[in-house]
Amino acid sequence: MISGILGFVFDIVFLLFGIALILRAWAYAIRLHPFNPYSQAIIRLTDWMVQPMRKLVAPRGKLDLPSLIACWLTAFIYLLATWMVLTGQLPMVQSLLPTLLAALLTVLKWTLNLVVWLTLIQAVLSWVNPMAPIMPILHTLTAPLLDPIRRIMPNLGGLDLSPLVLLVLAQIAMMVVQRFAFAALAI
Repeated sequence: MISGILGFVFDIVFLLFGIALILRAWAYAIRLHPFNPYSQAIIRLTDWMVQPMRKLVAPRGKLDLPSLIACWLTAFIYLLATWMVLTGQLPMVQSLLPTLLAALLTVLKWTLNLVVWLTLIQAVLSWVNPMAPIMPILHTLTAPLLDPIRRIMPNLGGLDLSPLVLLVLAQIAMMVVQRFAFAALAI
């Protein structure tokens, strides 16, 4: 029981830190104001890992490569640590390449998880408390994903089905990524 609880906490810590790194890269891409309190919290949480990366790799255009590489390394460390806990040994050298690919797929899975949660939170808050202080940030983060869907979807008046479409697409994408992740680790 204790090992299950510790495993759960371990998974959550890595997931939340990975999502913080993805949010940092996402905020950079959409040019979210860095002095926003939520942005500041993400920056403070991830600076210890991203700043050394900035010395090695610079951001390119709207792509925050240091944050994305830090997220990929976080996923790689997470997979290696999980491997060591489950097997009790270090992975062999030939299994490192599939683990590198699986780490990339893990980052993609974390990103899709983030899309799902941001969309759900925004949808629920739009019904319950549309004036919540976080709503402008949620709208800024999800608009690049929802706006293309809104352009395709028929106008149903006050009913916006684009979050539902995005949730379904993100869930399908997560299923595909999960399948590829298992295949990568089986190599």
